[in-house]
Amino acid sequence: MKNILVPTDFSENCDKAADLGIEMAKLYDAEIHFFHLIHTPVDWVKLDKLKEKRYPKTLREIGAAKSALREFEKKAEKENLKCQTFLEYQVETSNILKHSGHFHHDFIITGSSGTKGTARELFGSNVEKIVRKSDVPVIVVKEEEVSFPFKNIVFVSDFMEDVSGAFEHVISIAKKCNAHIRLLRINTQTDTNSITAGLNPIKKFLEKFPDLKNYSMYVTNEPSVETGINTFLRHEPADLIALSTHGSTGFLSLFSKSIAEGVANHSALPVMTVKI
Repeated sequence: MKNILVPTDFSENCDKAADLGIEMAKLYDAEIHFFHLIHTPVDWVKLDKLKEKRYPKTLREIGAAKSALREFEKKAEKENLKCQTFLEYQVETSNILKHSGHFHHDFIITGSSGTKGTARELFGSNVEKIVRKSDVPVIVVKEEEVSFPFKNIVFVSDFMEDVSGAFEHVISIAKKCNAHIRLLRINTQTDTNSITAGLNPIKKFLEKFPDLKNYSMYVTNEPSVETGINTFLRHEPADLIALSTHGSTGFLSLFSKSIAEGVANHSALPVMTVKI
């Protein structure tokens, strides 16, 4: 991980995402970028200084955004990190992903209050779009305080498809944090395997990672994936939930679009998604 992007609207959860981004950049000795999109009533780039004065409210918003970005930059500089800040004047998700592609980011970390909030005020439903369309791993920070370094990571899959690429990202973070990985498969109403039979795909999958030692396997029977995750988390500690995605086509067969967005929206814990 050499380059981390943190899109922010300066909300509380985005501030937590910024702090997590700085901590992960320290762990990986990575460069960090803070990126803010601001809506302007006209094409701001084409305005001269005289015409800018016709929009005093927008000028104040731009000034506040630049000041907030500078505060993030100072935090990063105190940790001796390479840091850049970016301010763009049109609120479109494609700008975030285009920016990420241009700078070849290895990771995106952002904040969301899910259905309650501030991320929707900034992005609309675009946090979910970032999750589905990003070619690099994404961590969405939620209401709960982030516990970092992560000590317990839950990796959720049906393990019926090859999710090795996604799991390698999980292993990378787990090794850096010395974290325990909990591999979780959820039997739903349409998946009638016994607990014992449900473990078989996980065991088969782990044959690809013979050196992995710090892990445990779980299978649970629940009426839905989201319910299964929530029930599991009531009994087992976790600092991060990790899922795989096919991008624009949705999550693995275990996850419908609504389930994927439900997990990303409703989990209070940070959620990490990795495109395969």
